[in-house]
Amino acid sequence: MQDRIRKVAATIEHTLLKPEATRRDIETVCDEAVNHGFAAVCVMPVYVNLAKGRLAGKAVKVVTPIGFPLGAHSSAVKAYEARDAVAAGADELDMVLQVGTLKAGDYEAARRDIAAVVEAAEGRPVKVILETALLSDAEIERACRLAEEAGARFVKTSTGFGPGGATVHHVALMRRIVGGRLGVKASGGIRTAEAALAMLEAGADRLGTSSGTAIVRELEVQE
Repeated sequence: MQDRIRKVAATIEHTLLKPEATRRDIETVCDEAVNHGFAAVCVMPVYVNLAKGRLAGKAVKVVTPIGFPLGAHSSAVKAYEARDAVAAGADELDMVLQVGTLKAGDYEAARRDIAAVVEAAEGRPVKVILETALLSDAEIERACRLAEEAGARFVKTSTGFGPGGATVHHVALMRRIVGGRLGVKASGGIRTAEAALAMLEAGADRLGTSSGTAIVRELEVQE
C-alpha cells in the first residue's frame, strides 16, 4: 500500500450504524478495518462487545455513539449509556450535542450535558457531534467552545442521520476555532476519495464513513 493510501486509511473510522446491521455485518466491518489499516470501527452500543472481541490484539479502536442520533436524551441517560459502553469495551465515544438546548441559548446546560459524558467516559476520548447542518457558523463556534470547556477531545460534524453531512466549509471553520487543541472528525456523506481528501485538506483528523473500503480502493486505482 502506498504511503498516501496508508495515511488516509489511518484517519478512517469504518462506520456501520444501520438499524438492520447483523452480527455478521459487524464482524465484516471489523475485518475490513484490520485489512485496510483503519483507525477504528464505529458501531452501535449493542455491538461494542462483539467488535472489541473481534479486534482483540489489533490496533483498530472501537467507537460507539452516545445519545444517538438526536442528542435529545437527558444527560443522566447519556452518562449511563457512556458508562455502559465503557464497560463493554469502547475506546472512544461520539456523543450527540443537545442541539435544541444550544439553539435556545442555554449554553451552561449544553456544556453540562457534554461534561456528564466526559466524566462517564473515564478518560476515554469523547467526540461531540454538532450536527452542523442545523447550526449557523456562530452556533458552531459556540458549540466548539463548549465542547472544549467540557473536556471533550474532538468535535464532529454530523450523525449522518441529519439533514446534511460534512462540508469543507464547516470542517475548516471547526479547525480554525479549535486550533490544535481538539481533533476534528468529518462525518456524513463522505463516500469518495475526492471527498475524503477534501475533508483532510480542510483540517479533519478523522473521517467517519461507511465507504472506507471503497475510498481505499479508489485511491489504489489512482496510484
